[in-house]
Amino acid sequence: MATNLITEAGYQSLKDELDWLWREERPEITRKVTWAASLGDRSENADYQYNKKRLREIDRRVRYLRKRIEDLRVVPYSPTQEGKVFFGAWVTIVNDDDESKKFRIVGGDEIYDKKDFISIDSPMARACIGKNVGDEVVVRTPTGDAYWEVSEIEYSSVEVAPRFSKP
Repeated sequence: MATNLITEAGYQSLKDELDWLWREERPEITRKVTWAASLGDRSENADYQYNKKRLREIDRRVRYLRKRIEDLRVVPYSPTQEGKVFFGAWVTIVNDDDESKKFRIVGGDEIYDKKDFISIDSPMARACIGKNVGDEVVVRTPTGDAYWEVSEIEYSSVEVAPRFSKP
C-alpha cells in the first residue's frame, strides 16, 4: 500500500490541477458537448462522441483528486531534518564505479513526469531514510545488493518543485 505523504508543493500541484479541471476544462468541454448535441444525430457526431468521452475522463480524474487530496498528509520542511535523509530531501549518492544519482524523496503522487523524483515507497528511498552524509546505503535488487554512499543531502525551506501545468 502506498504511503499517503506529500510535500507542500506536490499538494498544491494536485489542488491546482483539480481547480483547473473543475473551473476551466470541464465547463469548456461541457459547452462543446452541448453544441455538438444541438447538431442532431449523435451516433455519427465525432465532436459529440469525443467530447463526451473527454468529459467522462475529467469527471473520473476530479473524483480521484478529491478523494486523494482528502487522504493525503502534507509533510512540511523542518530545519531539524538537516543532516539526515528524510521525506522531501534531495539526496546525492555515489557507488564504487563513481556513478552518481541525485533524486528527491517524495510521495507517490509527485513522481510522474519527473525523472529526478522517487517515491518514499521505493527500495532506494527506504534504504536512504535516516542516513547521514558518508553512510553506506544497501539497496536490494533482483540481481543482488547494490552499494551506494550518501555524498550530499539538501533540503529546501522554500519549495520550488514544479507545479501543475496546463496541458
